[in-house]
Amino acid sequence: MAIRKIRISTDEVLRKVCKPVKEITPNVLTLLDDMADTMYDANGVGLAAPQVGVLKRVVVIDIGEGLIELINPEFIEVSGSQTDHEGCLSIPGHSAPVERPNYAKVRAFDREGREIIVEGKELMARALCHEIDHLDGILYIDKAMEEGE
Repeated sequence: MAIRKIRISTDEVLRKVCKPVKEITPNVLTLLDDMADTMYDANGVGLAAPQVGVLKRVVVIDIGEGLIELINPEFIEVSGSQTDHEGCLSIPGHSAPVERPNYAKVRAFDREGREIIVEGKELMARALCHEIDHLDGILYIDKAMEEGE
């Protein structure tokens, strides 16, 4: 396990669409481990593979309730609305209000290749949306609202 370099907003890799993981290999497991170490080291609540320069559909999240690892996540359902300030490890020192669903339900695979369903409200829904956006080359600043909007 290692701490990887977090790519900053000007890095072109953050604007690329990630490829699905076709097979869970030792390299994918190492990526998951390194991403978790990197996220915790940076005091983040989520990290997507492109943020460490890897164009794979892999995400780790921990909002304080334990580590969640998602391979090839896709939304099943979103509903409601919430607006709150978001930040990003790839855009240090900056935050802005972003409107997101208040509920999100995601289908993905875990490190053993089993299909899992993860659902969450409020912060978990926000984290799921934020990290999955990264897999499609979208940064929160693309969705940020002007203060007072």
